Amino acid sequence: MTETPNPNIVDTDSLTGEMHPIRRVVLALGSNLGERLASLQGAVDALADTPDFFVTGVSPVYETDPVDAPEGSGPYLNAVLLADTTLPAARLMERALAVEDAFERERSEVRNAPRTLDVDLIVVGDRRSNEDFLRLPHPRAHERAFVLQPWHDLEPDAVFPDRGPIADLLGATDSTGVRKREDIALEVE
Repeated sequence: MTETPNPNIVDTDSLTGEMHPIRRVVLALGSNLGERLASLQGAVDALADTPDFFVTGVSPVYETDPVDAPEGSGPYLNAVLLADTTLPAARLMERALAVEDAFERERSEVRNAPRTLDVDLIVVGDRRSNEDFLRLPHPRAHERAFVLQPWHDLEPDAVFPDRGPIADLLGATDSTGVRKREDIALEVE
């Protein structure tokens, strides 16, 4: 990312007096079931309404062919959202799951099954995690044009932690199934 907020700058919780570092967050949004655009916009709205979570950018919307999905899966709408937050990564993950649940995301044993909404944490500042519940940075995002392209639109000189510039990563991925939708957009209120 172009500028990761300084982890030494903190926000003081007015009720508890706790100090929390401000972190830059990259989230990927996707939907290939139901009202896809409405689900993405609903996710943006729900995330923007999250206390201590400040949306700083939303990418253009892309329509993408499903990757490693079951046969017959429909195309996705994808976007990337940038935010600054003082929330811990685990709480962000809980919020992402709650937003998915609000849009009736059904979890399945089938890998990459179609879904009404997918909210993935890609990067949370310089946080690293390899727990089952939370893997940061996202372990496959650096290989996926449907994440890299919209992120690149927002931050062309961003750097994926431990992987390098997203422009270079995007150049190394197959982006033939990633099409920008000029006719639709997400908005932050």
